[in-house]
Amino acid sequence: MKRIAPLLLLAGCAAAPAVQAAPAPGCAAALAYSSAHQGVAVLVLEDGKVRCSSDGVSTPQELWSGTKSLVGLMAAAAVQDRLLTLDEPASATLAEWREDPKKAAITIRQLLAMTSGQASTVGRPRGYLDSVNAPLAADPGTKFQYGPAPMQIIGEIIRRKLAAASLDADPRRYLERRILTPVGVTIGDWRNGPDGAPLMPQGLVLAAEQWAKVGEFVRRGGTQDGKALVDPAALAELFKGSDANPAYGLTWWLPRASPSDDPVTRSTDIVAHAPTLPADLVVAAGAGDQRLYVIPSRRLTIVRQARLDIAALAAGKKSGWSDTHFLSFFLSPTGE
Repeated sequence: MKRIAPLLLLAGCAAAPAVQAAPAPGCAAALAYSSAHQGVAVLVLEDGKVRCSSDGVSTPQELWSGTKSLVGLMAAAAVQDRLLTLDEPASATLAEWREDPKKAAITIRQLLAMTSGQASTVGRPRGYLDSVNAPLAADPGTKFQYGPAPMQIIGEIIRRKLAAASLDADPRRYLERRILTPVGVTIGDWRNGPDGAPLMPQGLVLAAEQWAKVGEFVRRGGTQDGKALVDPAALAELFKGSDANPAYGLTWWLPRASPSDDPVTRSTDIVAHAPTLPADLVVAAGAGDQRLYVIPSRRLTIVRQARLDIAALAAGKKSGWSDTHFLSFFLSPTGE
């Protein structure tokens, strides 16, 4: 009799348990590598079957900026619901931007790509309206500037769009209703910002087994039980980089060479090693080397979570984590 893993994942049905398959050849080495770098959980699924699992996959952990990638999925759902289009000007919703020529030209795509011009401090999100009112530090579309402000602005846009449609205006509840609940995700927590609204750039707390459900949803092309929960064309756009930073799509990291020399882009070595990685790899990433890797061509969803050393992060100390090295344990036929 096959041993059934305790993890409940989607395999065509929200209640279907994931089957425990034979361990991947590189599993033991990957677990050891993760543990040596503050790791607390690793979970690897191939075709929805568990191929590698550590302890701790049922314990909710802060995703930090891994939260941002859920904002992209939320936008793709909003496109399907005809609440917005990716290339519409944000000022169609944000009336206060219409008198400023530069802000009036900012698109929702640019906000999701972090090329909308707002400079903001990583880890220090302001409220939705304070983010909307923040000055521009660059012309829209010209520079990649990673930070919380664009995601908070998306939160305000979604809030206003939902209110205008006479729907529940809470962005978190919209994401839960449209995607997370249908695919069976149970949220551990989601912190609010200084204005009491759910944080869009960080704050989501998920167990590895729950984050993996998000990855499986992406791997399946945004479908559940054969039904598209988001607009397929909009979903595909999430995984295309910008001219300013080809390694960052619309809230997802990509293995692409990039001219951007910002420290966040350079914090992952998938940029430097792009030619050696699957071209369809997409990554949700957060501080402390929180990772969700999705590789449809290899039928893989990989979650890695770790303890965040805030003091070390503040001091600029490098963790030594290598995404490329970790992935090699599962991409090499021998696991080496």
